[in-house]
Amino acid sequence: MSAEISFIDLFLEASLLVKSVMLILLGFSIACWTMIFQRQKALKDAASQLKNFEDKFWSGADLTKLYNEISARQFVQGIESLFVAGFKEFARLRKSNIQSPQIIVEGTHRAMRVALSREVDSLETHLPFMATVGSISPYIGLFGTVWGIMNSFIALGAVQQATLAMVAPGIAEALIATAMGLFAAIPAVMAFNRFSHQVEKLENSYANFMEEFSSILQRQATAE
Repeated sequence: MSAEISFIDLFLEASLLVKSVMLILLGFSIACWTMIFQRQKALKDAASQLKNFEDKFWSGADLTKLYNEISARQFVQGIESLFVAGFKEFARLRKSNIQSPQIIVEGTHRAMRVALSREVDSLETHLPFMATVGSISPYIGLFGTVWGIMNSFIALGAVQQATLAMVAPGIAEALIATAMGLFAAIPAVMAFNRFSHQVEKLENSYANFMEEFSSILQRQATAE
């Protein structure tokens, strides 16, 4: 095969099905990279917000003042949403004249668990798609390769004398489908593993804060 044959030439000469496979894999790759950049920014922002909030919270700030400051914002997310949900429910239960501190703390804890679940779901946005792309892209590429090679050998049966020059371009264009499958899958798998680890760390930090905040509110409820 001539070394001058380009990727574009091989794509244009491929069969319709192999072209479709390549385009699907290209679309997967573009979508994955877009989601990778979005998730990277979102998780970085969440980690930064976590650090800033914990610094402010454990500096001894007045909880009522901190609640009013955060809840006045248009959008509340991350660990701040857990704090707002917990403090709001705590204040509501206290105003309802419930005498049992345990009931107040349990209700507050449930409200924060709901907020935690929502935040984790938000952090995991696009991760299932990345996992799916990482799992199926090599097989989609392999399907295109098998189909392309099969067509090349079928074409050889129609000639009297087969040469390597005749079959090589068809095999090369088919193998590009496998390469594109790996090109889409490898970044998706790496990003999924990395982001899953980061989400797990954030979830653990949120859960630890939730338990610590519940203990603070329990002490307040018991003292009254």
